[in-house]
Parts: sequence; C-alpha cells; structure tokens
Amino acid sequence: MLSKKLKIVFNILVVLLLVVAFAILGVYVGYNYVISQEERFNALQQGLEDGTFVVDNNTEGAIPFVINTGDMTSDIADKLYELELIDNTFMFSLLSKVNGFDGAYQAGTHYLIAGLDYDEIMFLLTQKSYSVTVTFPEGITYEEMKIRLHEAGLTFSDEEMDECMDSPNLFTDYSFVSQIALTEGRDHVLSGYLFPDTYEFDVNASARTIISTMLNNTEKKLLDEYYERAAALGMSMDQIITLASIIQAESSNMTDMMYISSVFRNRMNSDDESMHYLGSDATINFIRRMNGLDPDIILTADDISLDSPYNTYIYQGLPPGPICMPGTDAIQAALYPEPNSNYMYFCADGNGGTLFAVTLSEHENNVAIFQANWEANQAALAAASQETQETTSEEG
Repeated sequence: MLSKKLKIVFNILVVLLLVVAFAILGVYVGYNYVISQEERFNALQQGLEDGTFVVDNNTEGAIPFVINTGDMTSDIADKLYELELIDNTFMFSLLSKVNGFDGAYQAGTHYLIAGLDYDEIMFLLTQKSYSVTVTFPEGITYEEMKIRLHEAGLTFSDEEMDECMDSPNLFTDYSFVSQIALTEGRDHVLSGYLFPDTYEFDVNASARTIISTMLNNTEKKLLDEYYERAAALGMSMDQIITLASIIQAESSNMTDMMYISSVFRNRMNSDDESMHYLGSDATINFIRRMNGLDPDIILTADDISLDSPYNTYIYQGLPPGPICMPGTDAIQAALYPEPNSNYMYFCADGNGGTLFAVTLSEHENNVAIFQANWEANQAALAAASQETQETTSEEG
C-alpha cells in the first residue's frame, strides 16, 4: 500500500500531467486557430470581392449597426449583444484580440444580419463603413441640399440641421464664420457657406458632422488672397459671398458673371442713389421659394413688390445674406468684376445668354429681345410637344 506521502506526490504528478496536457492541447488548438486565421479571412475577403458574401442595406433582414467614434471593443460587444447578434460579449472581445481586430473596428454605419458567426461579424465591422456620395451643383439652395441628402439615404433630423445652421457659435474654428453678419431678417445664418461639391457621407452622419464637412471644404476654397481682395473692395467676406450667391443665381457663364458683377458694383457705387437697388430677379425667386412657390422666369408686378428684405427691387444694396451656395467662379466674379464695364443693367437673352446695357432705354430694348426669344422658344416647345403627342397617338 502506498504511503500517504507517495499518494500526495502521485496526485501532484497527475495534476501536473493534466495541466501540461491541457496546456499542450490549448497551444495546439490556438496555434491551429491562428494558422487558419489568414485562410478564413482571405475567404471572407474573396467573398466580398466576388459578391458571394455581401451584407448591405439591400440585404433582406439587414440590421444597421452604428459604431461611434471612440467606441471600445467592449462597447461594440455590448451593442451586438443587445441586438442579439452575439450571445457572449466576453468571447467576442477575446476573439477580437486574438484576431488582431481590437481597436480596428471602423466608426460609422455597417449592416449585419442574424446568424452571422463571430468571424463574419468581426470582418464586416473592420470594413469601410457604409456611405453615400452626394453631389451639389453650384447655385443650389439650402432647402434643396436637405432634399438631396435625404434622397441619398441620410437620416439626419431637419430640425437639428436647421438649428445648427443658425448656430454659428458651433463652428467658430472657421475664420469666415466670425465675419458673418447676423442681420435682421436673414435666412439661415450659414446659408451660402455649404460649398457646392461632391461629398461622401455616412448614412447616419449627424447634422453637425454634415455641416462641418462642408465648412471644411469652404475653408479650403476661400483663399487668403480672397480676404485681401475683399478688404481692398471695402467688403467683408460675408458680403462677397452674398453678392456671389446672386451672381451665381443669375448666370453660370464665367464671362457673364464678371459683367453681372460689374453691373452690381456700378449700381452700388453710383452717385445716383436711385441706382443703388440691385434689381435682381434671382432675389425675387428666392423669396418665392421661401413662400413655398416655384421660381418663375417671368415675374409679375406683385412679385416685384413682395415685402422682404431680400427684395432688391425695394431695398437698396445687398440682401441680409446669401440666396444660394455659390461656387468658385461666382466668388471670383464677385471679387474681380469686369474692370472696363460701365453697364448698369442686364437681362437674360432668352437663349441662355445675357444682354447688357448702359442706359435704361437700351435695357428696355434688351428686355423686348428677351421676351420675343422666350415666346418663340415656348411656341417651339409647344409645337414639339404637340407633334410628340400626335405621333404617340398614331402609333397607339
């Protein structure tokens, strides 16, 4: 019979052997897991590239999963558990470390579906977050921008966006913001400063993030020389952007823009105070939009008499703020009007161009030319429409 001491030694040896065996087994399993890691994730990558493993907003049963900037792996695990996409937060955090994904998860919106294994979830969350590309043309209004953003799939709150647009104190890091005049009757304070361009946004981007992204672009586009030139003209950058927005709304042709700019400058600098009214139809159409009406190329006497500080027919000088988002050409035209122009009037020619005049009688003749061209074009359009209808009817 074994002595008591031998039994203890024997038991210790058995325990040690078991520990060593489990250690060897653990190392073996872990080694094989790590060795197979590259193969497993290469297969997922291949599936992503060939379309056999894609989970996005169009996938049936897709669940949007948002990782906020600063979220830790444990935060992500908790969110996954709450959505019942995983059943063990500790295991997810552990495997994240083993796979080298701890700290590699991408902030933004991802899409997941029930039934994915941990490898698949981790792989998807390390991919670029789901985003959309939105293009804003020069001359777009703030309200039109919101519509485009929503049509692209962004989920921000209009009320929050409006509040941010009227809170310049949130964006004091941008040098041009301090020059914005909080004029009575001004529409959204930051209107005019969301630079028209192509942007990429996360579908769940906040209103503040969206605005900051655009203001970052504006900051880059407003060169130091622009501020120097504005000062030389005796204008603030806010006045330049306001003037540029009117120029942008009047024409998209750079040469015409420079002459239009000269007309506005000549009127504002005229010794005849009665000429200080800019008389821009674009500002009237801006008021029509504010009143829920569509813009119109032919304005009535009632339109011209609309009581609004944006009405440049009844209020002198610049309106309280920009009427649209001007592009670089319009801003440059506001800063550098045609220097050798003595024009005091302009109007559309009815064919996509602009007619300029020095005297009122010349301007009235130009207006008659515009009206004749416009009526001729309308008649041609009506005839073409009638012909199309007749052709369709005959084919039917």
